[in-house]
Amino acid sequence: MKAMRFVLSTALLLLAASAFAQSDAEKSFEKLKTLAGTWEATIDGKPLQVTLRVTSMGNTLMHEMKTEGGLEDPVTMFYLNGDQLLLTHFCDAGNQPRMVGKALPDGKTFEFDFLDITNFSSTQIGHMQRAVFTMVDANHHIEDWTFVGQDGKPSMQGHLDLHRVK
Repeated sequence: MKAMRFVLSTALLLLAASAFAQSDAEKSFEKLKTLAGTWEATIDGKPLQVTLRVTSMGNTLMHEMKTEGGLEDPVTMFYLNGDQLLLTHFCDAGNQPRMVGKALPDGKTFEFDFLDITNFSSTQIGHMQRAVFTMVDANHHIEDWTFVGQDGKPSMQGHLDLHRVK
């Protein structure tokens, strides 16, 4: 009887542990949330500010980019959908590409590749296709954004070398 209780207890502990184990997407999302704060860089010689904020009771990471003059202030939302890490980029081109993310083996780099897009028409100049976030340390990260034109070929690359302000 003691042996049966031991086996049953062990089985219940293993089930509980597996129920609380995080998926790769959840681990990546938790790591990305450590970027919450205010960051600065320059782009084309102009100051750029990126604010990342955990919102929706921890279910979303909001990324807001502000440039001098505020004409191009896209917002990107990171979130989980089941066991997938997704982002939706609300682009100043007027469309909303979604991308699926994954962590690279180094645990510091997160690649997001195009999944689908809403509000896209042939009259638009293109859309974001890819984003790569590389965490250098707690106060420094790099973002690489790829925009593709109507022909589906990369037409613009954005490389942001960001340093934490707050």
